[in-house]
Amino acid sequence: MDAIPQPIVMKDGIAGLWLAPPEPRAALVLAHGAGVGMTHRSMAAIAEGLAARGVASLRFNFPYMQHGSRRPDPPRIAHAAARAAVAEAARRALGLPLFAGGRSFGGRMTSQAQAIAPLPEVRGLVFFAFPLHPAGKPGDERAEHLGDVKIPMLFLQGARDQLARLDLLQGVIKRLGGSATLTLLEDADHSFHVPAKSGLNDADVLAQALDAARDWMLAKT
Repeated sequence: MDAIPQPIVMKDGIAGLWLAPPEPRAALVLAHGAGVGMTHRSMAAIAEGLAARGVASLRFNFPYMQHGSRRPDPPRIAHAAARAAVAEAARRALGLPLFAGGRSFGGRMTSQAQAIAPLPEVRGLVFFAFPLHPAGKPGDERAEHLGDVKIPMLFLQGARDQLARLDLLQGVIKRLGGSATLTLLEDADHSFHVPAKSGLNDADVLAQALDAARDWMLAKT
């Protein structure tokens, strides 16, 4: 029987979904991107794929998404939400190796929180498409805080991501040294979508990303 997401309410009324397979080997706090919440099919696909690979997850909504706003929360509010989710996941994970991160905006907010003050019990950060810069405005200023992150980081990135020009991202990875790992998803864009001519489909690409995430997390346990 497939695992069923369990709705939860955390500190300050933050809504979450806990999804755990029968015998999880690790747990990941999974923050959503700027445009969609925790129940979006893309977030569900990540959580379900992780569960199929033995990794529990806790998805959560940032307050703005929960309140129906399109304007992302200021960083301090987003950071607080990520910390609340990590605390709840640590309580539910019962000693499992704990990781944090998320899609795009959610991963960046989680890494900012970690850079300011370590997220308790978190062993590493997993980024599903780190948004290095706005579309059409290449730069790497959004990665400056990553130098203050003292735990391992995994970047799962599409080679055609318009929010992370490849040469700039590779430069960031090089500067971060051994703390950063890049898994490049050939032909994929920021949403992990691939064109038909690639010979792959989006499910194939997501499976590659999830396999890499699982292998990386289990190597840190």
